[in-house]
Amino acid sequence: MATKDVSVVFAHGAWADGSSWRRVITALKAEGMNVSAAPLPLTSLGDDVAALNRSMDRTEGPVVLVAHAYAGAVIALARPERVKALVYVTALAPDEGEKVADVFYRLEPHPQAPKLAPDSNGLIWLPEVAFATAFAQNAFVEDLAVLAAVQRPISVNCITVPSGRPLL
Repeated sequence: MATKDVSVVFAHGAWADGSSWRRVITALKAEGMNVSAAPLPLTSLGDDVAALNRSMDRTEGPVVLVAHAYAGAVIALARPERVKALVYVTALAPDEGEKVADVFYRLEPHPQAPKLAPDSNGLIWLPEVAFATAFAQNAFVEDLAVLAAVQRPISVNCITVPSGRPLL
């Protein structure tokens, strides 16, 4: 049962923007939920947390934060005053002092995992073919094409800074 007493704020992962949540957003809106997506700049972990907090400032009442992938690290560092719950959708949850990159390399990479490296600007781009195998495995073909075409790179500053104390 949907409630208007809680706002849901989505946080996108690397290589995406808030529109990557569009199918979930439209479904929840149809149920009368207060829903928005935070526009994370993907320039640094601190910048992304600040952007998420600004998005929460635009809502009223308790907030449920929902994250995909990298954004798990972001929602864990949000201002806690109004956060009712954190939802991790295949999202990362680094421990205090741990870097996002540390989480990626805890285990041996999957054989289909793309080889990622920053470009000369310190930005990491996802190869187009990796959207279907490593980013949105169950997405519609047309959605994969759009995701790849509009991807936003993630800065190495997002994944190489130790995380603060996560919300519990």
